[in-house]
Amino acid sequence: MNSRNEIFQTLRDALVELFELDPERITLEANLYQDLEIDSIDAVDLIDHIKRQTGKKIAAEEFKAVRTVGDVVEAVYRLTNAETA
Repeated sequence: MNSRNEIFQTLRDALVELFELDPERITLEANLYQDLEIDSIDAVDLIDHIKRQTGKKIAAEEFKAVRTVGDVVEAVYRLTNAETA
């Protein structure tokens, strides 16, 4: 998962699998809490899923700042590409 597109595809698959969301609802602009109705417990599950996929954990403080699917993609991108920067 090096590109933003790969991260988005993986994230979309995770949201569909974990929360039974319609894939068409999941766009980069979709708000996790308002549009996709993710709550704080769901967010923890999502962070855990990302950790299993990448081997790295997004800090809870950083995750609090994300609002959209695109924000999550950016956070994962920075996390997974930090050592190559």
